[in-house]
Amino acid sequence: MKKPVSMEVSLDANSVITSVVCLVLQDCTGAVLATQRPAHKRLGLMWEFPGGKIEAGENPESALIREIVEELCLELEVMRPLPPIIHCYDFGYIRLHPFLSNCEKRPQFKLTEHIAACWISLENWASLHWAPADIPIIAYMLEKEIQL
Repeated sequence: MKKPVSMEVSLDANSVITSVVCLVLQDCTGAVLATQRPAHKRLGLMWEFPGGKIEAGENPESALIREIVEELCLELEVMRPLPPIIHCYDFGYIRLHPFLSNCEKRPQFKLTEHIAACWISLENWASLHWAPADIPIIAYMLEKEIQL
């Protein structure tokens, strides 16, 4: 099994960081929901955990609830925060606030922003072309053996 690589980032005083959130939705088998970005957007055709930007006045949890309703037409229940990640893309820095939510049954959802979705075991993460900022989340999940 290929092991994900965690990336360390060094910030200077002038760095602007965009705060974003994502959902790691894990079913009772340990599989997680991955979504594929459209070709015409940044990071086109890469796979990611669904989520988006935190708007002014929002906290990370309320931003995630809003984003998941917008992107998946799905109401979230219990979520727990995972360690945040800072990643440098060629278009800027992001601070990614991941949240874990477990489900006994895979929920019904509707894709409104992504072109595909799949449930994948963490052990098979490398079979998808992931957005780089999401890879440390997978590394954390594998290291901590987080499951339902």
